[in-house]
Amino acid sequence: MKAEKSQIQSVMAWIRRQPPKVKAFLAVVTAMAVLVFLRVIVHEHDNLFIASEAVHALGIGVLIYKLTKEKTCAGISLKTQELTALFLAVRLYCSFVMEFDLHTLLDSATLVTTLWVIYMIRFKLRPTYMEDKDNFAIYFVVIPCAVISFFIHPSTRHHIINRISWAFCVYLEAVSVLPQLRVMQNTKIVEPFTAHYVFALGIARFLSCAHWILQVLDTQGRLLTALGSGLWPVMVLLSEIVQTFILADFCYYYVQSLMGGQLVLRLPSGVV
Repeated sequence: MKAEKSQIQSVMAWIRRQPPKVKAFLAVVTAMAVLVFLRVIVHEHDNLFIASEAVHALGIGVLIYKLTKEKTCAGISLKTQELTALFLAVRLYCSFVMEFDLHTLLDSATLVTTLWVIYMIRFKLRPTYMEDKDNFAIYFVVIPCAVISFFIHPSTRHHIINRISWAFCVYLEAVSVLPQLRVMQNTKIVEPFTAHYVFALGIARFLSCAHWILQVLDTQGRLLTALGSGLWPVMVLLSEIVQTFILADFCYYYVQSLMGGQLVLRLPSGVV
């Protein structure tokens, strides 16, 4: 066991020494290998989306444990939680008026727990909230997402407001984690529960992205046509890829820290 761990640490050390272009190439190759693996073992690719929702819920469960047991919200971005609640609320509205399914129930549960986290940070644990570190201006993401959704949205038969709302929640979800990354960038030290939560978000984003990519491959591109015409199908896929790569760097350092037996994650300069 120790020999295997030593080999893994040696590989991680070798990767860490490589230039950024080599790291990016290795990340792409690894992602493609995982996609091939998922395509082979997961026959019903809709299960990947459900797994994504489940991992997201697990991440929020970690936050709930931190808030209730440790009585602190230090290191948690309130703004990311508020952006998450916003896109979930909009997506739930769209689900009720456009297509009610299992995902609606999963989103409902996630929204309730996210609202509880917001309540705890704003009222119960306010003294421990690192407001000075949570300094990302959310209008930098909300306003662009709203503008883009007005021009690029589904071309289905639903009401225009519903189509714009659906596009808005897709775009906002892709960038909702940015305030949390800013908090970690400002502190440079990420305690375990917050690190577990953000890593869970990264895994959830990857599974969701894998779901869309594999669906497109299985339908030989027909899924993109079914989503509508124009730029909307491309933007859906691009949003999934963007939100995956936003967290990729953090996930790399998380795994590296975990393999090194470090409970507290220390981020190098320039990360996230």
